[in-house]
Amino acid sequence: MSRNKKILFLVPYPLKEAPSQRFRFEQYFEALDKNEICYEVSSFINKSTWDILYKPGHIFKKVSGIFSGFLHRFWILRKVTSYDFIFIHREASPIGPPMFEWVISKILKKKVIFDFDDAIWLPNTSENNKIVAAIKWHSKTASICQWSYKISCGNEYLKKYALNFNQNVVLNPTTIDTLNHHNQTINYDLDFPVMGWTGTHSTIKYLDKIIPVLDKLSKDHSFKFIVISNRKPEFDLKGLEYIPWNKSSEIEDLCKINIGIMPLEEDQWSEGKCGFKGLQYMSLGIATIMSPVGVNKSIIQDGINGFLAQDEKEWLRKLKELIEDKNLRKKLGQAGKQTIEKHFSVQRNEENFLALFQ
Repeated sequence: MSRNKKILFLVPYPLKEAPSQRFRFEQYFEALDKNEICYEVSSFINKSTWDILYKPGHIFKKVSGIFSGFLHRFWILRKVTSYDFIFIHREASPIGPPMFEWVISKILKKKVIFDFDDAIWLPNTSENNKIVAAIKWHSKTASICQWSYKISCGNEYLKKYALNFNQNVVLNPTTIDTLNHHNQTINYDLDFPVMGWTGTHSTIKYLDKIIPVLDKLSKDHSFKFIVISNRKPEFDLKGLEYIPWNKSSEIEDLCKINIGIMPLEEDQWSEGKCGFKGLQYMSLGIATIMSPVGVNKSIIQDGINGFLAQDEKEWLRKLKELIEDKNLRKKLGQAGKQTIEKHFSVQRNEENFLALFQ
């Protein structure tokens, strides 16, 4: 690939902050540098707005930040023609119709690489985004698919959707950098079982289905349950420990866990998820148990490199096995780590990612 190949990344969030960006494309910047591909990143939301975006209040700052984002998008349009590819992650603007995507693809005739890792065409309203949800314009996903040169999807469910509008769709799984970031292994000599979950305010709701199971287990078993998140959990549980998510201590905090859980609901939104929590656990050698929804079923071979648990009865039985059997935790954890290294690592997917720009 030649040095004069240039890519403009139009992304929602500031660099090095949002998991979807960090693990979809930011960790491939080194590969772009290595192949002498020039690139620039343009974030819609700036760092100061990101820092208060999901906090209560700050209405004026939030509105100002969104307005600033639109101004910056209009400004960046004048530079679009100097790039060979425009890589759009999720959407060029978080609200409103796909006007920037239309101008870039239809008026300026640029090659758009459209990347998404959630079922973003579906409304996913919560207390945190119910005001903005009304102006999200979810239907624009189909239009952007139609206008794109290539589409990069995180799993087969998303790919199937994209194929309804465009035949040039690439399966580009969410991956883990096992050399430079998730490059540790937990301490298998630790006898005490430590269950854990990591996620954001938007996904902590999935723990609701597992709390009754943990309550039952706590009556006969001793264990710690760690929640690593940007918001403190509202439920109470024996042995609960809350660790505020921190980018600098992310791996260190995850390595305190020896049983990682990823419960999900069986719905279309969950089908679109790319198994990121499970991939993180497994990359560190943590014995992992997930709901058999979507891509999780292709990541986990039940009983070989982790566990799948369908209902409360299965969650209870399989968590009990992991709590009681230190050797089983080690066996599944080591097998899970090998799975990530062979199939879901940055290094394994590098050529697939670079091929997007051919």
